Amino acid sequence: MTVSRRKFIQLSSLASAGIFVPKFLKAFEHKEVPGLPGGEKVLIVVQLSGGNDGLNTIIPYRNDIYYKSRPLIGIKKEDTLPLSDDAGLNPALKNMRALYDKGYLAVMNSVGYPEPNRSHFRSMDIWQSGAKADEMLTTGWLGRYMDEACTHCGERNTLAIEVDDTLSLAMKGKERKAIAVQNIDQFHKAVTDPFFSTIAAAHKQEHDEHLPGYLYQTLRETISSADYIYRQSKIYTTTQAYPDTPLGKRMKTIGSLVNAHADTKVYYVSHGSFDTHVGQKDRQDRLFVQLDDALAALVADLQQNNRFKDVLIMTFSEFGRRVAQNASQGTDHGTAGNMFFIGGSLKKQGMLNAMPDLANLDEGDLKYQVDFKHVYATVLEHWLQADANAVLGRKYPRLDFV
Repeated sequence: MTVSRRKFIQLSSLASAGIFVPKFLKAFEHKEVPGLPGGEKVLIVVQLSGGNDGLNTIIPYRNDIYYKSRPLIGIKKEDTLPLSDDAGLNPALKNMRALYDKGYLAVMNSVGYPEPNRSHFRSMDIWQSGAKADEMLTTGWLGRYMDEACTHCGERNTLAIEVDDTLSLAMKGKERKAIAVQNIDQFHKAVTDPFFSTIAAAHKQEHDEHLPGYLYQTLRETISSADYIYRQSKIYTTTQAYPDTPLGKRMKTIGSLVNAHADTKVYYVSHGSFDTHVGQKDRQDRLFVQLDDALAALVADLQQNNRFKDVLIMTFSEFGRRVAQNASQGTDHGTAGNMFFIGGSLKKQGMLNAMPDLANLDEGDLKYQVDFKHVYATVLEHWLQADANAVLGRKYPRLDFV
């Protein structure tokens, strides 16, 4: 069969899009294989892209320095949702407050790393790779988790999905990579196009490592499994109403797969941008309402199906913002921020550490209290039951919230 240049480019594009798919899809076809490490525990990572302002997320409403530094954008004490004697939650996060009251939410303040970088791209690379500030890594911490945990998994890999149309560095390992799928229905429709089925059948014997053979092999594997993952995503039909927002739709996809007991250990989703240089309050409030509503729907869905106890939701941002507001009623790039942990099996709830010390800054920025890699080591070992030292390349202290 002769393939035109245009069709070959189309084939190449599909194979590129599906390059992270086949092993994930094939895994569903081998349910008799023993389960993955960590039982049915699931990690959902929510990336707050753009640098979320932690001080207007967890508000130090008894601290005069906070209000002096932010005369126009500081959130008034009476408007916050009190969490403790000296801290309140942003008023846009009402559902998060309810989770806090029920013991399903933990907050870690001043999370960062030594020698912080204020570039979005570099700091995000540091967080996603699990590197030190002076270290360049081309793999991600969750990708290396897949490499480490699935040494003897065969086709039944430790599996991961990024609910997006591109794959983040965090999900790329040396040997294994996650799948990036934003819309399962559209993906299924694309790969079941009759043209691609004909191409795959015509080149059934090609397995070489050169580009054409590699593309045909990838295409065959993708087509053979796409229908199965499509049906797997339809096993569970939720009665829970999710918000009609991009994040709400992505959380609904995650909820459907978790509740269908899909063999997926890690889900990854991004939300933002929180780059609030100008008019911070309106943008952060809008993004927080979307986050709050989507997470509330997901938690309710998981609870209805007795899955919430098996799920840990973790939020992070590449950095926080500076303590003082700028001239545009916003904040500029800073350093440390906060992280949320949501789940039905937290060992510690509430405020996990002290509020930031606003009287002891580093050139106007917060000093970090907790290195984010300590969090990763904890999640890897205590939740995903992986060898954190092997994944992160060195030993970091473990924390005790899970």
